[in-house]
Amino acid sequence: MSNSYPITVTINGKTIEKQVEPRMLLADFIRHEAGLTGTHVGCEHGVCGACTVLFDGKPVRSCIMLAVQANGHELTTVEGLAQSEDNMHPIQNAFWEAHGLQCGFCTPGILMTLVPFLEENKNPNEAEVREAISGNLCRCTGYQHIVDATLLAAKKLNEVAE
Repeated sequence: MSNSYPITVTINGKTIEKQVEPRMLLADFIRHEAGLTGTHVGCEHGVCGACTVLFDGKPVRSCIMLAVQANGHELTTVEGLAQSEDNMHPIQNAFWEAHGLQCGFCTPGILMTLVPFLEENKNPNEAEVREAISGNLCRCTGYQHIVDATLLAAKKLNEVAE
């Protein structure tokens, strides 16, 4: 018989209270307990970045964190970026416009990596974008369209701020 622990986590502005086993991974909690399947699990070692979410505003690999570590914290997943289905986040629009995705498996993790990056770097250059996404693996795009989409997103975010 295993122990379970009560946790309270705010995900995309919604508070979730659940009992979890101490070994449950945060990625599994997000996907299976919260029902948010946009967070993808790829390597399960924290290498590929597909499981990246924002933990109190900072990008983390949810496949190498335990759900109990999120107790009392705020998470944002890719589902939390858009204000509505008709009003996507500027980075989501930019990825659509600049063809920044192909199969889409890596895209949620890349977006969640880039959101805080673009908040801190209003006018990044190509090299800075490549450095920012260097911890995210994509097997389809060759990264150029991702870089282009990120630069477009920076432009869009700057226009919104003006």
